[in-house]
Amino acid sequence: MNDGTRRQRRGDTRRRVQETALALFSEQGYERTSLREIAEALDVTKAALYYHFRAKEDILISLFEDLTRPIDELVEWARRQPPSLETKQEFLLRYSRALTDAAPLIRFMQENQATVRELRIGGMFKDRVTALMDVLQEPGASLPDRVRCVSALITMHLGLLALKEAEGDPESKHRAVLTVATELIAQAHGASAPPCPADPPETAERPPREPLTS
Repeated sequence: MNDGTRRQRRGDTRRRVQETALALFSEQGYERTSLREIAEALDVTKAALYYHFRAKEDILISLFEDLTRPIDELVEWARRQPPSLETKQEFLLRYSRALTDAAPLIRFMQENQATVRELRIGGMFKDRVTALMDVLQEPGASLPDRVRCVSALITMHLGLLALKEAEGDPESKHRAVLTVATELIAQAHGASAPPCPADPPETAERPPREPLTS
């Protein structure tokens, strides 16, 4: 077996551990899930699981880092663009796509807020939210406009969770959430509400758009 094949197998096992652990964390709670249960669900020994992760929190942090990496890249993209309303609306559109893959983790964090606050991932999430708000808010924004920006972000994070049992197909729900968030950002920048976004998020992976400016 060559090095490339070994790395691929380690990566596949790592993803299996992450997916299985998150499913168990979501189903029975983080505190009530042990490494032994994760190993049994994977049909591997606890020692084999230790090869990839030494603790439950390590699994959770690896999930957070992997799933939020596209969001970190998006924040860096936005910082290189002019701080215009157009940039912020494009940012929200791209962010809605990035959230699709991260939705299971965000759902877990929402349902286990007390636990998350006590873990390192709580501080990591707070740092990400601060970076997102720096992109969306205008310097010196009034308190009502700051509230609108916060509300736009909350809408993006929790809108789909709240609409999970509502009637309608997933694409329509994504479009509705994105429309409301975009309207709030427009209002925070003293602009009229934009039309409904014409490019809803897709479940299939797709390359990022070309930057607004070079």
